Amino acid sequence: MKFAAIGLDHRHIYHMVDGLLEAGATCVGFDPATSDERVLTGFRERFPDLPESTAARLIDDPSIDLIVCAGIPAERAALAIRAMRAGKDVMVDKPGVTDFDQLAAVEQAVAETGRIFSICFSERFTVPATLIAGKLIADGAIGRVVQTLGMGPHRLNRAIRPGWFFDKRHYGGILTDIASHQIDQFLHFTGSDDAEIVASGTGHFGVPDLPDFEDFGEVLLRSDRAGGYIRVDWFTADGLPTWGDGRLTILGTEGTIELRKYVDIAGRPGTDHVFLVDKAGTRHIDASSEPLTYFRNLIADIGARSETAMSQRHVFTVCRLALEAQAKAVWLPAKPRA
Repeated sequence: MKFAAIGLDHRHIYHMVDGLLEAGATCVGFDPATSDERVLTGFRERFPDLPESTAARLIDDPSIDLIVCAGIPAERAALAIRAMRAGKDVMVDKPGVTDFDQLAAVEQAVAETGRIFSICFSERFTVPATLIAGKLIADGAIGRVVQTLGMGPHRLNRAIRPGWFFDKRHYGGILTDIASHQIDQFLHFTGSDDAEIVASGTGHFGVPDLPDFEDFGEVLLRSDRAGGYIRVDWFTADGLPTWGDGRLTILGTEGTIELRKYVDIAGRPGTDHVFLVDKAGTRHIDASSEPLTYFRNLIADIGARSETAMSQRHVFTVCRLALEAQAKAVWLPAKPRA
């Protein structure tokens, strides 16, 4: 399977390309156009042997099966539609879309072309701990899943962010963007096909010269099977040795699973810590060596026209729910009562 990279505006392009290469795909080129020269420099350092080309040439190349994109969020849908109408499958970074019109246009393109539109939800697909959690749930380790608590804190790293990063017209809002990860995980781990946004909120509590930048968000959602709460923010302190203490707690009728994905603060070294509490006791599982499956499954799907990596319905449901949460969000902190 041959692929090309277009949209080198976010560092997530590194693990998208690397994951496909490790799964056995061949990258035949990339478009160096970028809004952030630091991302391009990092890409060239990581993949020094990849040839450079233009987006037009790569999209028109009939030998290329897949286009991967981590462009400016508001521009991803248009590129994906262009690639799909040229006969390519597409994998984009989250968020795949930033408004409802884009979502409708992408859904129409998928229906008309039969191409795959996949979103690399890295907080599930590139985290071995989530695979172990899925196996435990499938084995009945915690009974029926009834609730998830997902937290996605991030370090702002303001000095290295391009201008579009702080402009809601470009990134879509904190719930459209970051919370899509937690919505994806809620649906996946609860086995829910859909959900309702019960309540949501966004707000600004941080740097005073960016009063419109959403640096906090929360969502309460519910399906016919389970409930969930999501909190996302840009307040990871500099003392943490990684970009964010991402956690997921999964409540079952017979136990709980907690994922400390990126760090076990003041505890064990490394990443991918799984804590299981069941009727037999408590247990820590080192999940760091669990093989990832998303990239090789996507490669297989491209060849077989199947949906083993992630169903198309799931992709669109996550997008729609994230957009609904963003649209319904109240501004925090609430205005004081008169």
